[in-house]
Amino acid sequence: MSTSDRRVREVFIELSDTLVADFDIIEFLDRLTARCTELLDVAACGILLVDHHGALNLVAASSEQARLVELVQLQNLEGPCLDAFTTGRPVQYADLRDGGSPWQSFAVAAVEAGYLSVQALPMRLRDTTLGAVNLFSEELGPLSTETVVLGQALADAATIGILHQRALARQEVVTEQLQNALNSRILIEQAKGYLSHSLSIGTDQAFAVLRTYARSTNRRLTEVAADVVHGRLTLPTPTAD
Repeated sequence: MSTSDRRVREVFIELSDTLVADFDIIEFLDRLTARCTELLDVAACGILLVDHHGALNLVAASSEQARLVELVQLQNLEGPCLDAFTTGRPVQYADLRDGGSPWQSFAVAAVEAGYLSVQALPMRLRDTTLGAVNLFSEELGPLSTETVVLGQALADAATIGILHQRALARQEVVTEQLQNALNSRILIEQAKGYLSHSLSIGTDQAFAVLRTYARSTNRRLTEVAADVVHGRLTLPTPTAD
């Protein structure tokens, strides 16, 4: 087995580990964006999930640029993730600079962020669609069929993992968990903004500081974010290395 094949297997095992008592959907989806970027050789990844009102919300992004582009998509109610979620099918656009994109605001924001093509994948199992995954590329042209198949498999694995959680709880508990996840994302964004300002660093680096501290202290990301926002925790400026 090659190193890449071994790594793919390890990632699928990692994504299947959702039956633990302290499962954290935000950590899980942040990990998914990182693994998609790593394995699919794309520039960035974003994930939208539907809430109990039926509206899509941004819950994870691998970079600040991708997060901002996804927010443009949601604000204008147009973009590849929305189409993938609505149709339940993959959506791709190979050249966002050509002016022919059906999502003009999204295309402009993506190109300004350095992304030239996009592939959206639905998070769907049978008749249940939870959201969609956006893959951003800095290269022109569609992703290879092999890459799209692997990306869809990762999205499917995440969907099954989340649905496993649903099967283990009453529906109202799951709805509350998803809403809490969305609230947690807001808290994390507030902590990123605070650290970015107080430490004079970029938002991506601020998130890295937050995540590194959470992992080194074996605490949940949302708990650390809450402590930062409410002034109970001061994190040091990161070193050059």
